[in-house]
Amino acid sequence: MKGIIFDQDGTMIDNMMVHHRAWQRILKELGLDMLIEEVMEKVHGINEEILQRLFGDKYTLEERQRISREKEAEYREIYRPQLKLVDGLDIFLKEAKANGILMGVATAAPPENMDFVLDGLNIRDLFKTTLNAHDVKRGKPDPEVYLKAARALDLEPTECIVFEDSPTGARSAFNAGIPVIVVKTTHKEKDFEGIPVLRFINDFTEISFERTKSETVFLN
Repeated sequence: MKGIIFDQDGTMIDNMMVHHRAWQRILKELGLDMLIEEVMEKVHGINEEILQRLFGDKYTLEERQRISREKEAEYREIYRPQLKLVDGLDIFLKEAKANGILMGVATAAPPENMDFVLDGLNIRDLFKTTLNAHDVKRGKPDPEVYLKAARALDLEPTECIVFEDSPTGARSAFNAGIPVIVVKTTHKEKDFEGIPVLRFINDFTEISFERTKSETVFLN
């Protein structure tokens, strides 16, 4: 294992329920009243794709972009006081960096949300590549973002490992041919049925850099 690629929301920070609640409120304003469980199941990926999937051609691209900006601004305002890395990730990142492991971030979040996290937590310089929703044409579960991240690290997919929190993201990594470890901040193990997952963890205190390296070598 030479590279690690992190999803951001729900993986590096435990923020997904804030996203879900913001989406639930915005969708209700748009006339779509969904239970939070429905939001968790159906609202995933790039925002403009989400809105088109839910509403078809009801909104123009410009309108979808405006709705997306409003929703994300609301999310950042709510989550800002809570912004912190998932437990153990700060140490894990430093260990990986010290051992020469190349790292990247590959998220479906818009660039403003990526900046909010990476600059807000002062961790941008730990990553060789950072990809967001504006860097791809197709959102997860399409493998594009993970394949592009591996290329940016100058590595083959099989030389990397992905950390994810959602079935959609895990499927994206699998479709890219990259082993995936799931952080259980948002979903339960049963939600990943049919997706080969290397390991499930509650947070990064449960996994050391050496253990990850060992497991990946075993896979190869």
